[in-house]
Amino acid sequence: MPEADTHRVINAVWRIESAKIIGAVARMVRDVGVAEELAQDALVAALEQWPRDGIPDNPGAWLTTAAKHRAIDLLRKRTLHASKEEEVGRELDAQHAMAAADLAEAVDAALDDEVGDDILRLVFTACHPVLSPEGRVALTLRLLGGLTTDEIARSFLVPEPTIAQRIVRAKRTLAAARVPFEAPRANELAARLASVLEVIYLVFNEGYSATAGDDWMRPALCEEALRLGRILAELVPDEPEVHGLVALMEIQASRAAARVDANGDPILLLDQNRGRWNQLLIRRGLGALERTEKLGGALGPYALQAAIAACHARARTAAETDWQRIAALYEALAQLAPSPIVELNRAVALSMAFGPAVGLELVDALRSEPQLTGYHLLPSVRGDLLAKLGRKGEAYVEFKRAAELTRNARERKLLLMRALACSGSAPPPGAD
Repeated sequence: MPEADTHRVINAVWRIESAKIIGAVARMVRDVGVAEELAQDALVAALEQWPRDGIPDNPGAWLTTAAKHRAIDLLRKRTLHASKEEEVGRELDAQHAMAAADLAEAVDAALDDEVGDDILRLVFTACHPVLSPEGRVALTLRLLGGLTTDEIARSFLVPEPTIAQRIVRAKRTLAAARVPFEAPRANELAARLASVLEVIYLVFNEGYSATAGDDWMRPALCEEALRLGRILAELVPDEPEVHGLVALMEIQASRAAARVDANGDPILLLDQNRGRWNQLLIRRGLGALERTEKLGGALGPYALQAAIAACHARARTAAETDWQRIAALYEALAQLAPSPIVELNRAVALSMAFGPAVGLELVDALRSEPQLTGYHLLPSVRGDLLAKLGRKGEAYVEFKRAAELTRNARERKLLLMRALACSGSAPPPGAD
């Protein structure tokens, strides 16, 4: 096989297997930073040996074994170093023998653990609340997504050194805080799980509606978030909010092909060709929502949002959408997880169910909210409601303001077009 093809195979195997390898090694060395370095050493060995010796029958197992051997060597060096520092004279040999026996026993026990347990530990470690949200996202994509620093930087449109610093800082923070490489105990699970779900949804949202740059969507980030969500749902099958988040992401991802036109420009929800929605993803999402409901109890924030998305997915046309149910679900979400953004979404639902004047009343009440200062969707929604009420001049001002606030080039173009439609002017050259 040509060397270039071998390298492509290695990259594909690494993307699939890296989380398992790092998790297995981290269980042995108790440090995710060190575990990643050892796993990377194994990857370098593969890049050197496989083009020469051929791709092994089980490349994932080869990489895992190579990384574990490096971990064992590191542990032996640590044991020898500790033994030398003891300087206990005649007892040195005996102590070293005991340390070696303990090491062998620990390694054997580690190798017998379930792979799923390793990945679960890695998920909760990478998403630990001691880290900043930016650090959690970068470390999760690096350790669990198998993305390179450059790929993460390009996905979030930030310089590569910035992402590298976030990853290094996150590893150092985990080491300094002595965060144990373990899944949280039952009494800690809810708080820690919330952090994990937040990270996964942050990654998905950045892919679904890019905050900046020239593209409306970044599908690769949506795919990574979905992959992580599906893995988590298998690892903790009795947690309803995990299935709720998976349901939400599956249903929203189903619209991807219909959300942009041939030029990559955005198409709003009510204007989308629903025949282009991915029915397999919708079925998977509805199935995950059903699993959430079967687990019992009140729906959590992600499950409620999934139920809202399901209302859209079940409507064959935009006109058949059950907006009154959506408004009621947003009311429940506002009570459970109150925020100005939820209220803004509720205003949209109310306007669709009961008329734009009803929605505008709530939007106007939100204009003084500090959290929405500089949030481009507030004037965007207000402009839409004003336009529906025939107040074109005011709508023009709102759409212009929204265009100034957004950092996404595609969204800015859309908002400027809507502003021009309200002004009655022809679009400038190149705007169509």
